[in-house]
Amino acid sequence: MPTEEELLAAVDALLEEEPQLPPPAERARLREAAGITQARLATAMKTTPQTVKNWENGRSEPREPRLTAYQRLLEGWATKYPKAGGTPAPAPVIAPAPGTFTGTVEQGAPAVPVAVPASVPVAVPETASRLSATSPRPAQKRAAGPASEPRFSHGPLAVLDGDGSAYGVDGIVLECPASTIPQLVDWTLKESGIGAARLHRNGKDSDPLIVLTASAAAKFGLPERLEGPEARRSLRLPEDHPVVKQITKAKWELTQRGFGPWPRIYRRAQGNQRQCVQLAILPWDALDERMWPGASGLPPAELARALGVYATRVITPRGSTAVTGLELMTALRPPTRAVKDPGTGEWIQDPHPAPGSLGKHPVDPAPPEAPAEHPVAQGWTGGFLDEEAYQWVRDPNLLGDEECLLPWAIGLDINTAFLAAAARLVVGLSGPDHFHLPTFNKKIPGSWLVDLSHIELDPRLPSPFTPSGQHPTGPAWYQTHTVAYAQELGYDVQPIEAYLRRETGAYLDPWHDRLKDAYVATMADLGVTKDLDDDAFLAAMERHKQIDPGMAAVLAAIKATVKGGVGKLRERPQGRHYRDGERWPALERPTWRPDIRAAVISKARVNMHRKMANVAKATGLYPLAVLSDCVVYPSPGRSPLDFLPYTTSGKPLPGSFRLGPTPGLAKVEGTQEMSWAVDLMEKGFNPARHIKGGDAVVDEGE
Repeated sequence: MPTEEELLAAVDALLEEEPQLPPPAERARLREAAGITQARLATAMKTTPQTVKNWENGRSEPREPRLTAYQRLLEGWATKYPKAGGTPAPAPVIAPAPGTFTGTVEQGAPAVPVAVPASVPVAVPETASRLSATSPRPAQKRAAGPASEPRFSHGPLAVLDGDGSAYGVDGIVLECPASTIPQLVDWTLKESGIGAARLHRNGKDSDPLIVLTASAAAKFGLPERLEGPEARRSLRLPEDHPVVKQITKAKWELTQRGFGPWPRIYRRAQGNQRQCVQLAILPWDALDERMWPGASGLPPAELARALGVYATRVITPRGSTAVTGLELMTALRPPTRAVKDPGTGEWIQDPHPAPGSLGKHPVDPAPPEAPAEHPVAQGWTGGFLDEEAYQWVRDPNLLGDEECLLPWAIGLDINTAFLAAAARLVVGLSGPDHFHLPTFNKKIPGSWLVDLSHIELDPRLPSPFTPSGQHPTGPAWYQTHTVAYAQELGYDVQPIEAYLRRETGAYLDPWHDRLKDAYVATMADLGVTKDLDDDAFLAAMERHKQIDPGMAAVLAAIKATVKGGVGKLRERPQGRHYRDGERWPALERPTWRPDIRAAVISKARVNMHRKMANVAKATGLYPLAVLSDCVVYPSPGRSPLDFLPYTTSGKPLPGSFRLGPTPGLAKVEGTQEMSWAVDLMEKGFNPARHIKGGDAVVDEGE
């Protein structure tokens, strides 16, 4: 028998061994389950994202002191997010009555029995769910298959037709017996099994979305069109409309936007129970043709598939793509989190903002960052930040004879340029502080008053410091990235004053990661994958929109989500009754942050200039015009391969424009004859605006 001393010595030896980590794949699973990006984990561990990536693919292992800290973190996540089939954290369970099932609930919240659909859910076969938009065959019905999320067994949304068929994701078709909007809301919440789980553990589940076709809208007594004297976006049913009265009588409420193309119908939350349904009215242009091209004309089953892909890869739509883009930011960076009260041990809402978030309360911008109508800008005479996308045309007098003799003009478009700029972008999380004669620091986000007019650059390139591409004429306000680029070019910068943020973070990182993955996956669905060489990529791009109309609409919506979300960060006042100096509703959002929008656009414009400068150095070619993320070049041939720079090994020149299907890489926007482009330039028009279609215009302000 071993002695007590021997056993204790053996135990001490075990305790002194290095901590044992789970396998690399499990480390990645736990981090993703917690909703943490590699970049954010790297910041917490005081290391680099590449190091975290190495830990998760088995190329390297952490060492002390990071080893113990990393093990503690993984153990905590493992308790919260066990593997499928593992033992989850304990939660109260109430046995369901016959005919009901119980959805998953937050730990500590009572489980609530939820009735299964009174009618049998059915689904179309997979082959039928992928019919083209012109297919005349009706959807065949079969029993719905199992789902991974018990509470939302039938997916995030459904498209409801006039015969009561609710088409969901994966070919599911539910029979909806509702004949009024209140009945539809009740059925959706109590019987449909529609909805989506939160994207972040501190966030909220996505409310179920029901899309009404024209026949369904007519069935519920809705008019064929919304008409009125107001702007289209503000149209809604009058309060005395029978449908609105039905909703009120049933003790449901509408948001301040009323019953418009995207009405939200809800009841005040009782405890942890949220009751809210989002509707989208197709005949009222809920799916704007500019953002969802061709979507409203798809058959219900095909539309449900397209919207379901978007909801799964991005988020369940909450309105326009711009609104949804902004909602995605908040869903991935919830403003608050639950913490335990040290006195009572109960879970309460943390009074402080969640780490990395913008918090619950809005902050006003610095005067130069605000639009002129903002309250803080009233009486301000110090100038304004002008960080916008490029709108530049080269002076025709600066066109060389050799350039004019080139036969073609080719437009290159940067894939989701704003999204690429959002990657690893450090922005301010707090309000601005004012400084006089500060020393410039490229790591501090904010706005700087500095004179860059002494910097002389090649006039055949647009100035990187102004959206017009014109040379600065004196001191002006610039975002950090613009000033940092002047420093990168080798020039001295001496700010006069600045408005800077003390609390900073990569707020948009998870937003970037999710939208990038959605974009790449959808491009792959359309046959454009990352493994294609340049020739194959160009060929695939020629036909990708014809492969699958539904996925083509999803791709357009993803791109619109990026641009619209960034634009919403500086939403302007609406309505003819607004007066300068008054606050408008958007200002009450923590996500009304013009400084973050300026940071994204500044970085995107600087990225564009850097690529143009590198192409000029390598090839001697200069752009004819730039419009936002599209640049037009003269070319000796019809293909961009005829002028883009490559290394001797045949690879794209680093730092220049590269072709490819991921954010930040380029595709062809259009090709026209060089004479066409020169003619537009001489008339003062921008070839980049029209190179896709090729039509000359009379009014450049369209």
